[in-house]
Amino acid sequence: MQTKNDKVFIFAGRATKDLATRVAENYGIELGKSEVFQYADGEFQPSFEETIRGGIVFIIQSTIPPTDNLFELLMMIDAAKRASADKVVAVIPYYGFARQDRKDKPHVPIASKLIADMLQASGVDRVVTMDLHADQIQGFFNIPVDHLFGSSIFMPYIREALNVEDVMFASPDLGGSRRAGMYAKTMGNSFVMCYKHRNKPNEIGEMRLIGDVEGKDVILLDDIIDTGSTICKAAEIIKQNGAKSVRAMITHAVLSNGHKGDAIEKIENSVLEELVVSDTIPLRRQSPKIHVLPTDWLLAESIRCIVNYESIDNLYENTIHRKGIPHKLHNNN
Repeated sequence: MQTKNDKVFIFAGRATKDLATRVAENYGIELGKSEVFQYADGEFQPSFEETIRGGIVFIIQSTIPPTDNLFELLMMIDAAKRASADKVVAVIPYYGFARQDRKDKPHVPIASKLIADMLQASGVDRVVTMDLHADQIQGFFNIPVDHLFGSSIFMPYIREALNVEDVMFASPDLGGSRRAGMYAKTMGNSFVMCYKHRNKPNEIGEMRLIGDVEGKDVILLDDIIDTGSTICKAAEIIKQNGAKSVRAMITHAVLSNGHKGDAIEKIENSVLEELVVSDTIPLRRQSPKIHVLPTDWLLAESIRCIVNYESIDNLYENTIHRKGIPHKLHNNN
């Protein structure tokens, strides 16, 4: 006799296989068998190595660079539909190209909309993602989108793991003030923000602090950390204005190593006490200043809700905290 789990499959793209393995373990099934055949010229072909006919197929892949990771996800969705899967759900912990959510100057694409169109054209039935750079990206889809929040892992960590007395939240720019305000309201604290002007992408022209941080333990909040310049500069300004300590909690650890320098080295040499991130993107290397919180249980719970036709409202931080779901540290090797 078949059980409900007999028709649920969890597969991994190559970019986030470790995370997907832990998601499947939390859900209570083995990670699905799949392979990717690599041609000599760089072309590749993913394939499912087990029957998925009539099942609900969850494919976990963060669309981090290179773009092969995005294309691999699209190909796996297409392969699942052609293998007669009943439903295909793309679980995209980190939705790449999300910063291109609008036309901020003439003659540029809206890449996040393009990717939404590509995912739907490949045949996906539903998308699960986490801390989108802009909430409006959900509206680029004509299918259900389950948007999970980093607060589900960060707030329990703040309450139970941090030994700080007078917490204040901060946004490194005006765009993130809503996030900082939500944390402050939920936890009964206040928040400040930084005004940031960019000369061009990844380059800060000016930054000023709006608010009083004297004697406070400040937590900077954001969805993405790329070069690390914004966070390190914000932390420096906050510290100069009398903060007792400054740390950052950021969902997606892009942490580039490019022409602007190594982001991890910037963090290590900054005034930050620590940088707390999720495991939606694997770290390039370990750092004593960077702590990784697991999202496997959160993604597994979202899959369980989808399979059982339950609301994901119970995954929001306040309910999760009451359930006592763990927020253990995870070293992402």
